[in-house]
Order: sequence, then C-alpha cells, then structure tokens
Amino acid sequence: MRDRTGESIAGRGPGVLTEPEAVPARGIDRRRLLKFAGATLALMVSPVGHAAPASLLAVRVWPSAEYTRITLEGSSTLRYSHMLVPDPDRLVVDLEGIHLDSVLQSLPSKVMESDPYIRLIRAGQNRPGVVRVVVELKAPVNPQVFTLAPVGNYGHRLVLDLHSTEEHDPLLALIMKDSPMDAAAGDTGQDSSQASVADSRNSPAERNTARRADPNVNRLFTVVLDPGHGGEDPGAVGAAGSYEKNVTLSIARRLKRKIDAEPSMRAVLTRDGDYFVPLQQRVARARRVRADLFVSIHADAFVKPEANGSSVYVLSERGASSTAARWLAQKENDADLVGGVNLARQDGHIARTLLDLSQTATINDSLKLGRAMLGEIGGINRLHKQDVEQAGFAVLKAPDIPSVLVETAFISNPQEERRLNDEAYQEKMANALLRGIKRYFEANPPAGPTRVAQLG
Repeated sequence: MRDRTGESIAGRGPGVLTEPEAVPARGIDRRRLLKFAGATLALMVSPVGHAAPASLLAVRVWPSAEYTRITLEGSSTLRYSHMLVPDPDRLVVDLEGIHLDSVLQSLPSKVMESDPYIRLIRAGQNRPGVVRVVVELKAPVNPQVFTLAPVGNYGHRLVLDLHSTEEHDPLLALIMKDSPMDAAAGDTGQDSSQASVADSRNSPAERNTARRADPNVNRLFTVVLDPGHGGEDPGAVGAAGSYEKNVTLSIARRLKRKIDAEPSMRAVLTRDGDYFVPLQQRVARARRVRADLFVSIHADAFVKPEANGSSVYVLSERGASSTAARWLAQKENDADLVGGVNLARQDGHIARTLLDLSQTATINDSLKLGRAMLGEIGGINRLHKQDVEQAGFAVLKAPDIPSVLVETAFISNPQEERRLNDEAYQEKMANALLRGIKRYFEANPPAGPTRVAQLG
C-alpha cells in the first residue's frame, strides 16, 4: 500500500500504525484479551507509537547562474511531495508532519532579486499537518528534489535544485567570442563592446596596423581552475570564522583574470559563485572543454593550529605518499557528502572513468606541473612539504588531463588565516600559480589538435 507521495506505508518503519490484524474471537480467553488490549494501548501512547513530528532547523537558498539550490534542514527525515504547475511557472512542495513556524516564514527573505530562477517563495498551512511551499519561478525549470542523510554539522536535508531547461555549456561560453583572434589574444581590460567601439573609431590603416601587432598564436591553451567546496559545503573554517570556499573562489578569480590576459591562454572556472559542484562534475567539465591543465585550489586545515605552509598534491596510483596526504584526500573526497549530491543523477560511465587509475603518463605530467608550481609558491610562503605529495583525490582523476591540487596555506592557523584573507597575499599566490603554469607550458608544450585560426 502506498500513500499520496508514492512512499510505501509498510516501509516507513516503527512508529507508523496500520490497522491491526483481526483476531479470531473463538478460543480467546479473558486474560489474553486484556493482554492484547493493554499492549495496543501502550503502543498508542508510547513515543514509539507515533513518529516524532519533524521541526525545521534552517532554510537556505544558494542562487547561481548555473542552478539555484533551496535547502530545508529538519530534525528528522522530511516527508514531502512535489509538483510543477504552469501558467505561471511554480514548483509546489507539500511538507507532511510540519507546522508553519518562524523558520518557514523566513523563506521569502532568503530570495535575492538577482536570482535567475526564483521570483519569490511563500509558505502556508495547507491543511492540518501539511505545510505547502510555493516557489514562483522566473522561467521553466528542471527540478531535482532529493533528501540527504545527516552529515557533519547538518541534520536531515531536503534539497530542491532548480536547473534551467537549457543545458549549461561551459565550452560554448569559452568559444563565444567575436573572432578566433579575441579568443586567443586574451583580455585587454576592455569588454567586447568597448573594443568594437574603439575599433570603429580608428581608420582602416590604424586597424590593419593593430591587427599586425597581434601575437602569432595557433593554439589556445585552456586551464580549468577549480575553487574548492562552495554552497552547502564551506570547506575548512578558520578560527576567525573564514570559510575556505570564499578564499578559494577569490584566489581562483584573480588567477583567471591573469591567465585570460596572457596571449594564447584561457581559463575556465568550475564554479564562479557560492554554490556546490559535485567532484565528478568538476572533472567532467574540465574534460568537456578539453582542458590542458586542471588546478584545484584549496586552503588546508589540521587539528593543531600550529600547522602551516603551502602544499601541492597530485593523484597517486598506488596509495598516499604519507599519512597526512591520505587524511587530506579523504577529507576533500567527503565534500560530496557535505555539499549534497543527488546520487540518482550520477552517470555510471563517468563514475567508471573516474575509477580508472591506469594513467601513468598523466600523473608524470601532473608531477612536473606540481613541481613547477611548488617552486614558485616557495617564494611567497613557507612550504609545508618540500616535495609534491600524492594521494587518491577524486577531483584529480581525469585520465587525460595533468591535474594538481594546491593547498594555498593553513586556514586553521590564525596567522595564515589572516594572510588568506589579505588581498595582497591572494595576488601574490595568483601570480605564483601563473608563473608555475607558464613554466610548465614552456617546458612541456601541449601537443594536440585543438587549434584556433592563425593570426596575422
């Protein structure tokens, strides 16, 4: 038997009462009848006899251009049903066993005007024991609704991911330029509209001279930058309350601007806002844009605040190079549990690809990149380890892209936490990473078919 949400009533476990089986009247004496009645009454009034009502602990909204996530966190498993309603577009979610309280009433204030998908959210008591949440949408969405078991500091979560009905394509965003020249020449501090206006004001001779001055570029090197954590997953938290996810995004954005300003180089971010991207999607995006390099940016943490310094890690085929590297890899690989992944949506083919560790050549190239970066980082910060470390980081498992994970400093160290939040240090770190990338490309120029039109 199933309820209105499609959940099997029989599968709800203890605390859900069904009609008791009929007891044959023949052969039952008074003592047995009293025992049966007493047991039934005890079950009805005991805590086991009724499921404890769930209460909402928090509601959070994480908007981004890619998708918006709504998280409802409860004290126990949240029972729900949902449906899409057109004209106008709305997502309706009914929460069972919930009473309208101040947490739910705060939902409207969580929505930003700039949210690309949500116009507003409202909640009301639909009927006794059922609260209805209505998400008014700005455009049609493809919703993914799922629950997450408690992990870390989070309780039971109901997650509503609102994806565009049009698939986000990072490769298309990368190549959407006015010309191959724009794609290869890098940023000049002007946007395309400003450049077009300036070009139109020049004489034909001036425009031809400017074009002849452009660099002779015949290949576009693509570097994917991966700011660790995001959204529901804050990463490590410093003593002063700094979140790793914010530090990594700031450094990645600075590095992206520097790479984009380089002739023949272009950077792509796996996330460009405070939202969560599953580990395997980060790798898949790098492969989709045919990245030449993958750089995952993090801020380290340890139980002892004295730990300090920067580190660089690459994937290991046979196990971690140290106990500390193994511990760090496990911590970073748990990001999917904290950030919240809809397991029903995981691609089996990609998962099998990520488990393929027969990539000796790629790991050797990753070590070369890691050593080049470590040499540059050592000029701005103490190195926690003098050599590149290795461990089984899930985010480094692209079988055909040299990949490194950079721990920029220990956010758990109060002094380094202050440095990580300092714009000058972030600039120094971005410059050091850029120098390491350029050193690697100079010594190991990528060979492959990815080319852009010859300039000049």
